[in-house]
Amino acid sequence: MSSAALTSLHILRDPEAAATLLHPVRLQILRQLGEPGSAASVARQIGLPRQQVNYHLKELERAGAVAFVEERRKGNCTERLVRAVASGYLISPEALGDLGPDPATRRDRFSVAYLAATAARIIGELAQLSVRARKAGKRLASLTLETEIRFRSAGERARFAAEAAGLIAALAARYHDQQAPGGRPFRLVLASYPLITRAEPDSNEPATVT
Repeated sequence: MSSAALTSLHILRDPEAAATLLHPVRLQILRQLGEPGSAASVARQIGLPRQQVNYHLKELERAGAVAFVEERRKGNCTERLVRAVASGYLISPEALGDLGPDPATRRDRFSVAYLAATAARIIGELAQLSVRARKAGKRLASLTLETEIRFRSAGERARFAAEAAGLIAALAARYHDQQAPGGRPFRLVLASYPLITRAEPDSNEPATVT
């Protein structure tokens, strides 16, 4: 693996790999591996014994979160250098198996649960598509549009939702062609939720959506 191989995001789909990554010491180690490092160099940075860091590095490498870069002679020893495979990590809902959220069971378009389940499906599908694109040596086609809107009232928010739904329906009808030779279907999601405008006190309680 060369230094150019670092990706912006690595999505973990395997439950064991996800569990490996969530260990607090391993998260601390990963933060030090934006550049190639050895067990000894990381141990110095985070103040832990080299043997302990070496154990966690092996687990991270087995999970695919870090990758071997090269071996380097240092005095009478040979250091094994590894580096994080990405600058950011995300756990796919696939890792939860049957416990993962399914938008098919939530059809209320105004519910937080439906929005969260849809977002989870997007992450899961992007994980699969990214693997396929990488194997094929192709760039994954995607589009992201994002903006902020301050509505004057709940009524205007409702009117905006109705108008946006109508515009999207009209655009979909105009461009959708089920029989087009060589055509490829895409999923389009339009979502809206309140903007976080102030910090809340730290809480260790798990979030629950309904």
